[in-house]
Amino acid sequence: MNKSDTDRLRALAYKVREAARNPINDLKRLHWTEHTSMRGGVPPIFVSPEGAWEEILPYAALRCEDPAARVLEYDLLQRIFRAEHIADDVPIEDTVVISKYNLPMSDCWGIRPERVPSPGRGAWRYKPVIEKPSDWKKLRKPVLTLDEAATAARFDVISDAVGDILNVRLTGCVNFSFHLMHIYCDFRGLENMLTDLILEPNMVHEVMCFLTEGYEGLLDSVERSGLISHNNNGTYHYTGGLGYTDSLPGDECNTHVALAGVWGAAEAQELSCVSPVMHEEFALRYERRLLERFGLNGYGCCDDLTDKLCYVKKIKNLRRVGICPWADLEKCADVLGHDYIMTWKPNPSYLAGETFDEAFIENYLTESLRKCRHGYVEIVLRDTHTCRREPQRFYVFYGSS
Repeated sequence: MNKSDTDRLRALAYKVREAARNPINDLKRLHWTEHTSMRGGVPPIFVSPEGAWEEILPYAALRCEDPAARVLEYDLLQRIFRAEHIADDVPIEDTVVISKYNLPMSDCWGIRPERVPSPGRGAWRYKPVIEKPSDWKKLRKPVLTLDEAATAARFDVISDAVGDILNVRLTGCVNFSFHLMHIYCDFRGLENMLTDLILEPNMVHEVMCFLTEGYEGLLDSVERSGLISHNNNGTYHYTGGLGYTDSLPGDECNTHVALAGVWGAAEAQELSCVSPVMHEEFALRYERRLLERFGLNGYGCCDDLTDKLCYVKKIKNLRRVGICPWADLEKCADVLGHDYIMTWKPNPSYLAGETFDEAFIENYLTESLRKCRHGYVEIVLRDTHTCRREPQRFYVFYGSS
């Protein structure tokens, strides 16, 4: 990094450190810990601008030149914006995490997925690379690969720049989320997958079993190599919410972390339009094999699980269940009760629409939470792909001054 990059990062790091020292962050961590340990009261709120970040903080406005410096610059700017404007329950942390290893998705199976990009800002579509059953033979199970020199170099560079201001930590893998049907679709395409369920069910089972076995072997290697780190902290848990909990061991317990000491998660939203029985047959039976090794689990994403909860509840150590905007809130609350966390995701279109109607949103939230009154809820605003270039929607929405 050049001196200009370092000076920029240090100036931002001081602001983040100041925000992180606010005592309210301790209260927020306690709020999440009590909540995820099933002792909570008021539902915690997590607001994630996600796709709207580029409108709030345009990449073109970044000042750093070095690629690693730009990544950290953007991270620190996001924390500062959150501290100043988003009045949710996410604490501001003074830790910068450098990970030795991240669990791979579709890029480790010997085939490169292909997509047709959108001509503008919008959805891409699949370009299947598996055209016939025999093409699946091209798949290869993943092996554990590390670039320790690159990781150490990145750690040293960031530590030299801001290590005396922020806590720069070298960690192992902290995100364990499994997306088996997503991977299937990356290679085969969404429409082909849906017809395969009917016309080629044995082929689907063979592939899902192969993917499951591949991840099982990879998890064995990760655990054996000591590459697991605790995620019962500010780590984002894929189903929704943050990882703070005292239901799992913390850093003070030991140096070698096992899968039984961390959060796991899975989802198969590509099966949103199939029956509960088919979801169980082609996804959950395999996902449960992977999740049974984890101390706590979450399940679900953006698909409606209302009528599938009887199968979802069979997941070992299940703690969180994703409740999408179009789920039947009353039914989900009755089925899950206070035994599981309902990770409710309000409809982001009400924030992202051409008009922003605060009164309507307040009524929507009030009525929705009334429907959830028999459940145990957390509120996670996600999939906010635009704010119509009005960042104030995020903090007006939650009453920030």
